[in-house]
Amino acid sequence: MKKFLNIVLTVLLLAGCSAEESAAQSDKKNCSMKVATYNLRMDTEKDGQNAWPNRKELVKELIVKYDFDIFGTQEGFKHMLDGVSEIGSYTCFGGGREDGLDAGEHSAIFYKTARFTKLDGGNFWYSETPDQPGLGWDATCCNRICSWLKLKDNLSGKEFFFFNSHFDHQGVVARRESSHLLLKKIKEIAGSGFVLATGDFNATPESEPIKILLAGNLKDSRVLSKQEPQGSIGTTNGFKENPAMNNRIDYIFVVDPMRVNTYKVINDKPNGRYTSDHFPVMAEVEF
Repeated sequence: MKKFLNIVLTVLLLAGCSAEESAAQSDKKNCSMKVATYNLRMDTEKDGQNAWPNRKELVKELIVKYDFDIFGTQEGFKHMLDGVSEIGSYTCFGGGREDGLDAGEHSAIFYKTARFTKLDGGNFWYSETPDQPGLGWDATCCNRICSWLKLKDNLSGKEFFFFNSHFDHQGVVARRESSHLLLKKIKEIAGSGFVLATGDFNATPESEPIKILLAGNLKDSRVLSKQEPQGSIGTTNGFKENPAMNNRIDYIFVVDPMRVNTYKVINDKPNGRYTSDHFPVMAEVEF
């Protein structure tokens, strides 16, 4: 009888361990990520009280508060990105748009060092010669760069690609052709892999550049969100006291079969001040 009871007890223990392992594996496979895009607003003295030195700590506090797992930034100079890196838990990747190294604004990507492993990465420019710095098409003001990473999520074991962009703000042809180039590069670099594409696209949802991206299999996280989108429709505020907040130009795109659980435009105004002239946009996604 004692031997029988020992056998029964062993079977129950093994069953319990199996259930726990199964639950752990399920959690591992379905780990969600907090993804964001955040135009930091360049550092310029003409912004006065809204200049970067007066906003840096507010930006860092917001990132910590919302605990982004990975996020794309725009308009960050090297010293600004170094400031954000003071948080300590992120690795920053991306080259400056003037030389692919440190010069000029970056479309940098920050990711949690403990959660993700970098497998590959690079930069390309939005121009007819994407492998070298330069103006593209009818752009007259600035070089435009896209930084990308191939990462492994250490929690789920999944590998994915992250593209972060800043489209031109003046050139109509440049924005259109940048959309075509982004889709081409995603196909070349990521193939059929999981893709997240964030950025300031300087284009509203009904415009040609966004329609091109949507037709190319990128999905708008705001539209896909399982829960009702939170925050304003617009993603810019211009540091104005009462902005219209209906101009949506910052996006988080995903490709199937990634699922979007939540979407939020973060309208926080800590200490009565905006952290940038753009609002961060955040989505919780999972494979």
